Amino acid sequence: MTPTPDTLQNLKDAGCPQKVIHAFLTACEDNRETDAIQLLKDHRRNLLEQVHNGEARIACLDYLLYQMKSHYKA
Repeated sequence: MTPTPDTLQNLKDAGCPQKVIHAFLTACEDNRETDAIQLLKDHRRNLLEQVHNGEARIACLDYLLYQMKSHYKA
């Protein structure tokens, strides 16, 4: 696969660090499709982990808000 300017922009929009973008482009240029795909999967996994961590923090805040509301109603 030959990366296009749209591919580069998509990588940036997906929040890929410059190191990942460089490795992806190099893998594509060297016809190492499996490596390029793995880089994308790894970045996706990292993003999903960040989402899950954020959800856990939100749940903690929701619980704290619930406790405070319950305390002040009494």
